[in-house]
Amino acid sequence: MRILIAMLIGAAFFLLPQPGSAESADVEAVIEGVDENNLTLTLADGKKYIAPEEFNFEGLKKGVKVVVFYTESDGKRVINDLQIVE
Repeated sequence: MRILIAMLIGAAFFLLPQPGSAESADVEAVIEGVDENNLTLTLADGKKYIAPEEFNFEGLKKGVKVVVFYTESDGKRVINDLQIVE
């Protein structure tokens, strides 16, 4: 399952335009909220992370610890990859 999520996010990352001013980073935190309709995750750091349209939310719910690799562009944090911490 994690491999499928990683593959989907990886494919989306290469298909999305990447502006020159984007910064890549990662964060390890617990999920505080999942909004599949708006394609967002809210983490314990209080920030919202935007998922690509093909993102698979399976297994993601409040209380799950994750590492999110994201690109920050225009004040938005766009998920590039996500790993569940066990």
